[in-house]
Amino acid sequence: MPKLIVFLGNPGIQYRQTRHNAGWILCDRVTERLGLEGRWQTKFHGQFIKSGNSVLLKPQTFMNESGISVQEASRFFNVAPADVLVVHDDIELEFGAVRIQLGGGMGGHNGLRSVKQHLGTDQFRRLRIGVGRPPARIQVADFVLGRFTEIEEKQLQGILDNAAETAIQYICN
Repeated sequence: MPKLIVFLGNPGIQYRQTRHNAGWILCDRVTERLGLEGRWQTKFHGQFIKSGNSVLLKPQTFMNESGISVQEASRFFNVAPADVLVVHDDIELEFGAVRIQLGGGMGGHNGLRSVKQHLGTDQFRRLRIGVGRPPARIQVADFVLGRFTEIEEKQLQGILDNAAETAIQYICN
């Protein structure tokens, strides 16, 4: 059964190291560990790479249109929604927490909302990377589109190692 692993993020250099691009940041770590660097192809409004029976996808749409890319890739590779894993930032988890789950609410995440809309279900897997809640006076959009703090940057490497292992186990099983 084929699997589709979707790493959510926003295109553009201004978003490269932001909390909302935690999925893309993790994608770089996973592909490096799997030795898949440099083999990306463009299709499905995104970039994809195959590894065995799995397809890794980085939608090149903005976050709130990610579902377009997911829908096209899942149809092309005949991947059922239950075999889709969406990797994304999550403000509902404390910074550094990593959780995998099947289904659930969108939590205000526009990327997840788009995936649900285009797949027609919320019954896909998620690898949630906790980025924490914004401080009281900061809007959620400004927070997730902002860069990690210096302290968070230092802790991020260990968090990404943990999340990469979780993603690789899913890809390889």
